Amino acid sequence: MDKPVTAVIVGGGHRAFTYADLSLEEPQLLKIVGIADPNPVRRKKAAERYGFSAEHCYENARQLADAPKFADAVINGTMDHQHVDTAIPLLEKGYDMLLEKPFAVNEDEMSRLMRVVKEHGSKVMICHVLRYAPFYFEIKKRVLAGEIGKIINIQTSEHVSYHHISTSYVRGKWSNSETSHTSMLLAKCCHDLDIMMWMMSETEPAAVSSFGSTIQFKKENAPEGSAERCYDCKYIDSCEYSAKKLYIEHPQRWEFYVWDSLEHIENPSIDEKIELMKKSSPYGRCIYKCDNNVVDHQSVLVNFADGATGTHNMVGGSSFPSRRIHIIGTKGEIFGNLEDNAFTISKINASSEKERDVETLDLSSASSELDAHGGGDIRLVRDFVDFQRGAAPSVACTSIFDSVAGHLTVFLADRSRENNGAPQAIDIHKF
Repeated sequence: MDKPVTAVIVGGGHRAFTYADLSLEEPQLLKIVGIADPNPVRRKKAAERYGFSAEHCYENARQLADAPKFADAVINGTMDHQHVDTAIPLLEKGYDMLLEKPFAVNEDEMSRLMRVVKEHGSKVMICHVLRYAPFYFEIKKRVLAGEIGKIINIQTSEHVSYHHISTSYVRGKWSNSETSHTSMLLAKCCHDLDIMMWMMSETEPAAVSSFGSTIQFKKENAPEGSAERCYDCKYIDSCEYSAKKLYIEHPQRWEFYVWDSLEHIENPSIDEKIELMKKSSPYGRCIYKCDNNVVDHQSVLVNFADGATGTHNMVGGSSFPSRRIHIIGTKGEIFGNLEDNAFTISKINASSEKERDVETLDLSSASSELDAHGGGDIRLVRDFVDFQRGAAPSVACTSIFDSVAGHLTVFLADRSRENNGAPQAIDIHKF
């Protein structure tokens, strides 16, 4: 307990480095001692950043698994469809794991991974970072305290901003389910369905139905006479989705995705970035003429075993990002917006002239560590250290077993969507 947990990065992308950076801020908790990644630039970057030698740089997870075990755990930040194939040999080797969500992309993968975890008694924690955001963490505490009684209905929503959906789900890595092996609901909203299941942990999901489609980002909506690439197009200065507006005028926005092919160049110039957009970058394509096939909006309805219901609405292309939650119980309700970092508790009070008691919690000053996940990233890694050490983890801790309900609900919601909303029964116990 008085030594840091040692960990190897597998998949040296943005998320893995974000988690690994706890070792720089709190070296008494975590020490990064190696990396497995096919990109030599990222291997070198990790070795220099975290201070380990080249002998602990590996090209892939299999090569790492074939070497003698030299760390306590792995931080697995590979792409979604690589999680299971990279995790299994390392779990079999004896490593514990902090595994990025989604931990599997279908039911078969989930079965394979769960079987290995059980066989080897592995400690696997899933990166559901929103649980650790002060906003959701405090709401969960109020729910556990029984302040709004038994939950009747829970509503969550996520509005994905226009520049986020463009970068990740139309032009980027998660735009095509055949290449990314994930749906948009799985890649973007398994966080939200996990939050729903966490708030509803006294029961379990029993059935799900879902509808969704692509309305906006398709060829028939392209402006007349538009080109295949933004820098060849007459609408480059008027289209809100032009590569010039989104990426050249805002070069730091989504830089870890948009400029990854220039990472071998130290401080690439704006001219080099423009040249990339003109010629080869997928982010330079017309937003309406990409190979995207994932939905740009989807609605999910969940029926729980105790009769409660839940809904989640994902809408892409909004003017600003937003995650909202509204929980209605027998004694009151809780509602708020993650981006505001504040929520309201409204409790029934028949004796009051106002008919209710209202309390608003502003958590904006509760953390100096707010990040893209409302302050959850750093807290998650601290909790993983406790989880790996065998200490008592927080109420937010998501072992792989706690993550099954949310993942399975997403898999079956997509099956329902593909079958015109036909309800799908959910059985979490078969895993």
